Amino acid sequence: MSKLKSGKVAIIGCGFVGSASAFALMQSGLFTEMVLLDANHQKAEGEAEDIVHGIPFGRPMQIYAGDYDDIADAAIIVITAGANQKPDETRLDLVNKNIAIFQSIIPEITKRDFEGILLIVANPVDILTYTAQKLSGYPEKRVIGSGTVLDSARLKYHLGQHLGVDSRSVHAFIVGEHGDSEIAAWSSANISGIPLDNFCEMRGHYNHMEATERIAAEVKQSAYEIISKKGATYYGIAMSVKRICEAIIRDEKSILPISTMLHGEYGISDVVLSLPCIVGRDGYETKVPIDLDQEEVSKLHESANTLKEVLSKFFAEN
Repeated sequence: MSKLKSGKVAIIGCGFVGSASAFALMQSGLFTEMVLLDANHQKAEGEAEDIVHGIPFGRPMQIYAGDYDDIADAAIIVITAGANQKPDETRLDLVNKNIAIFQSIIPEITKRDFEGILLIVANPVDILTYTAQKLSGYPEKRVIGSGTVLDSARLKYHLGQHLGVDSRSVHAFIVGEHGDSEIAAWSSANISGIPLDNFCEMRGHYNHMEATERIAAEVKQSAYEIISKKGATYYGIAMSVKRICEAIIRDEKSILPISTMLHGEYGISDVVLSLPCIVGRDGYETKVPIDLDQEEVSKLHESANTLKEVLSKFFAEN
């Protein structure tokens, strides 16, 4: 019989992203128990004490700082632990520091027979999801990354602003790396089923190439711009964590662009990157093939190769 508690979530790492995610999950009503872990236990205690004081305005919930023994029965473990991205760094620059951190975290989880879902959020998320899968030996469907869920939300937001329409009516994905080689999948983008170019013209916009290039650049630069202004990004990714947890806990079968291992999709294998997937209680069920034109497929291969080069370099050096 499974010891897993469907109403319990654990967060490893209580920096900006972990704390913001904990705050978002407290308000979500998805869980009745949340345990926070951090290398600095006092930091985890402080965050738990601060967040729990909001419970009278939300729903009854147990929130506390704990250790690895406290998280073995969680339905989802969210891993945000890692070095922060600095203003002059790319996400890929964090590889060595954060893989080393994962090499200490993942074995602590596996030795406790964890049966739930590992949700990797720390950057570079694609590399670290690959690392977590290899170190844990868990089925790939149970080890997923937050991927381009946030990037796709940014794309929907900017498109909604451009078109003067509710961003929830925008259906568009960023695919590939959560990083500089990400791809806006324009060929499959639509507004409530209406092809993007048609909807743009309906709203009086005709310079399609110029607009899509500008919006894609805005999405790609979003994190760098925010980091340069306030030092870190955390609210958007916290909402992304909440959305993924919703899909899992409610078994929604939602389609989200999460980081998963590829096995021949679009001719790409043995690398983790983001493509739309059906997400539910058991993690991800299957990838959803979306229409990509030849240029987008070519860019997806470039994105995969970028990640493979980083992985091969790290493992060659270690």
